[in-house]
Amino acid sequence: MTRRIRLIADDYGLAPGVSTGILDLLDRGRLTGTSCMTGFPEWPDAAARMKPLCGRAAVGLHLTLTDQPAITGQSSLAPEGRLPPLRSLALPVLRGGIDHRDVHAELDAQYDRFIEGLDRQPDFIDGHQHVHFLPVVRKWLRARFSEAAGRPALRGAPALGNAAVAPKVAAIAAVAAGFNRSMGRASFTIFEPLAGIYDWRHPERFAPVLQAAVDALPERGLFMCHPGHVDETLRARDPMQGVREVEFAVLASDAFAASLARANVEIMDGRE
Repeated sequence: MTRRIRLIADDYGLAPGVSTGILDLLDRGRLTGTSCMTGFPEWPDAAARMKPLCGRAAVGLHLTLTDQPAITGQSSLAPEGRLPPLRSLALPVLRGGIDHRDVHAELDAQYDRFIEGLDRQPDFIDGHQHVHFLPVVRKWLRARFSEAAGRPALRGAPALGNAAVAPKVAAIAAVAAGFNRSMGRASFTIFEPLAGIYDWRHPERFAPVLQAAVDALPERGLFMCHPGHVDETLRARDPMQGVREVEFAVLASDAFAASLARANVEIMDGRE
């Protein structure tokens, strides 16, 4: 019996080279879909390039609260107009150093730009550096999508058990504690379990992690990835660079196609 899994690429819209690589993989049928960062000047062009694939590919919103310019400008979230590092976000939000209204305003702005660019609701929502698991974002999700109609799916918590990345998975799982259960009770569809977490500073680890997912990820499980091509824009915006080329090459390869066939696995498309 054929087993179907989801492959979702993060960071569409981060840089033109990243977007081009993701579009290429979508055209090849090597991805289920992608989640979009809408806060950059290139977003209108990136959205126009994505529009023809909407419906066939799952197109989501990649909520971004760290390390990039804030659409809403200066606020308690971004005192100098730039979103904070992850380590400077979670605790200040919990302790009241960052006003929840400023966080929600930034998320509203990113969501509105998604709608403006693609003329449609996101199929799903996830978060850059997993920020969608934070309580302040859970609250925004419940408020923004209070009506069941048009409610997007959400990326769920990671699967435990991979000893090679156990500390990283455990840290993410701790932030995500209760997310699947509570958001499921709020009638959101949850994409779970999440696989694809590895130390991207070691690009050679991507192919084995992908193969493990092909071999063992359950029906409709989700594998996240970060393929793309390096360009000057990416170099200026994000430290995750050369590994994106490695992920692209693996996903585009004949070897990956053969591994899917051997395991009797298919990549779901955005209509499922």
